[in-house]
Amino acid sequence: MNEPTPEQLAAGEAHGLTPPMCAFLRGETPEELQADAVAFLAAFGTPEPPAPAPRSGGPRGVDVASNGGRGSLSAGAALYRERNGLDEDGRRPEKKTTPTGNRNPFQSNSYAWESR
Repeated sequence: MNEPTPEQLAAGEAHGLTPPMCAFLRGETPEELQADAVAFLAAFGTPEPPAPAPRSGGPRGVDVASNGGRGSLSAGAALYRERNGLDEDGRRPEKKTTPTGNRNPFQSNSYAWESR
């Protein structure tokens, strides 16, 4: 693909053309390039803005509203922490260890040794 010249860019930018579209403009003088930009728009229409990119992580849930609907971002974060048992720093509370005996966890008592 050809790179547009500065003259093509100046003529196309005034009409809202993107740089790749400006590369197709033909003419020797700025007036000819302006006329070609107008003809380009008449033939192909005004360039549409790009479609919005999908949001990372998807749309917000019902717990978090951007317009103050059900709650705010901090209210949604607090609800998440409450539902998942997290403290204010986002960490789980420490579990108390239960003491176990010095028993072998792989020991099985399902048989008895017989000696003859």
